[in-house]
Amino acid sequence: MITQRNEHTLELCFTDIFKRHEYKLYTLALTLTKSDQYAKDIVQEVFLKLWEHRSHIHAITNMDAWLYRLTENKVIDFLRKTAADKRLRDALWTNMQHMMNETEDIVSLREYSQIIEKAICHLPPQRKRIYRLSKEQGLNYCQIAHELNISRHTVKNQLFNAMRSVRNFLSRTAKLVSLFF
Repeated sequence: MITQRNEHTLELCFTDIFKRHEYKLYTLALTLTKSDQYAKDIVQEVFLKLWEHRSHIHAITNMDAWLYRLTENKVIDFLRKTAADKRLRDALWTNMQHMMNETEDIVSLREYSQIIEKAICHLPPQRKRIYRLSKEQGLNYCQIAHELNISRHTVKNQLFNAMRSVRNFLSRTAKLVSLFF
């Protein structure tokens, strides 16, 4: 049982230990953490731990080693936490970048699809129908010819011209966009 007199003696002993070791421990923590605030926090935690064990201060045979070891352990805990936080931040950043890239890809795909749709709208009606049957419904030349009751050769020529028109439209659009950006 700690009496009031013993408590006062322990406080004096603690204060003496604090005064003798605080700067050395701070310097060690600062060297390892490279942060004034974290070094101060670590030293505070070390002395808080000593205060919690003040009733056993006299049982500690080598106070320098005990405090040094406790400081090292607190620094290691800090570095592990920092590394884990950095890995978490890096993982979140990578995930955000990936999501942003996906979003940009989706937006680009939508814009590209809109431009292609505009190009298709500029095609003559028969050519537009042949293009859609081929590209959107996946029909081959024979199936399109049968569907529209025209020759396979006409389908082939119309599809070739439709593709050339779409490519030209895309090329003109890309040149216009590059002028603005």
